[in-house]
Amino acid sequence: MSQVPDTLRYTPTHEWLRQEADGSITVGITDHAQAQLGDLVYVELPAVGKALTAGDACAVVESVKAAADVYAPLTGTVLAFNDALASAPELVNQDPYGAGWLLRVAGALPPDTLDAAAYRALTESA
Repeated sequence: MSQVPDTLRYTPTHEWLRQEADGSITVGITDHAQAQLGDLVYVELPAVGKALTAGDACAVVESVKAAADVYAPLTGTVLAFNDALASAPELVNQDPYGAGWLLRVAGALPPDTLDAAAYRALTESA
């Protein structure tokens, strides 16, 4: 069973979001998503300053099985990306909610994200 921390928000496309103390939003892919993809071998992230539109593809994660788009869960501007993933994409597999975060975005937490219980129900029904 995948980890689904109660403190995060989720999207139906398997991104997680965490509101930080400074108001920024940290984004990553869920434990469920990384498990479905398998061992990641490459992560392509947007540049700092790039404007994101909610629902648009903003990053690519590539595994030994397939490549998959990561969708922007909010509209905003990229403040930072996890540059450790360039040399160690496996961090997403090892620690998807910690060292495997993808990017930080300036923007508002979308009201239509899922809580942990709703995300668990989504993944268990799939």
